[in-house]
Amino acid sequence: MKHDGDAPLTPPAAPTGAAAVFGERVELAERFVAILADTGVSHGLIGPREVPRLWERHVLNCAVIEDAFPLHASLVDVGSGAGLPGVALAIARPDLTVHLVEPMLRRTTWLAGVVDGLGLHNVTVHRGRAEEVAGSVSAPWVTARAVARLDKLARWCVPLLDEGGTLVAMKGRTAAEELAETARSLARAGLTAGRVTAHGGAVLDEPVLTVDLDRAEGSAARPRAGSPRGRSRSGQRSGRGGKRG
Repeated sequence: MKHDGDAPLTPPAAPTGAAAVFGERVELAERFVAILADTGVSHGLIGPREVPRLWERHVLNCAVIEDAFPLHASLVDVGSGAGLPGVALAIARPDLTVHLVEPMLRRTTWLAGVVDGLGLHNVTVHRGRAEEVAGSVSAPWVTARAVARLDKLARWCVPLLDEGGTLVAMKGRTAAEELAETARSLARAGLTAGRVTAHGGAVLDEPVLTVDLDRAEGSAARPRAGSPRGRSRSGQRSGRGGKRG
């Protein structure tokens, strides 16, 4: 693929730390990076200026949070977009069952093609907003990256989270401050025991921070009737079936 003056966008080489995270599946991760550098850019999912740092800022950055999830865990990636973190996690951890939730048809079509092309049998793609798929999609673990502030994210994610489950929200350097500022709203949403966890310090220059919040047993979580931005015009689109293990 070419962009801006017919200059080819060459995917960056895998850094040393990639093998430590992806193991024998590092070649599959390299294929994902190549797709992001090609159709990920042409579909507007990744900016062309992001291509040189696809590993450190995006794919490896997302994959390192795999240590948040136990063996054979089932998780929902809300607002998956370019498959980050969901696809990266599914490559690093084939034992995971991953549900990608994304409202935009263009993106879900692209995601389904990526899932099929990479042969990720442990991934299912769902088209719809979080509040629309609530009731049909849920898991003990929910994750999201750069979707919304914690209080708003909680309203969307809690209905997808099983009682006693954990929301693992990828956040930046101000994770602790955001957690403190939204603590009351999070408690009202039924999320407790908030903590900031660092991931990937051994393979990244700067560790990735997540805010981890547990859904209290017995807390109510009803699917919301609508969205702050209006409902999407579609229901759900699935990719390849999620095979456990």
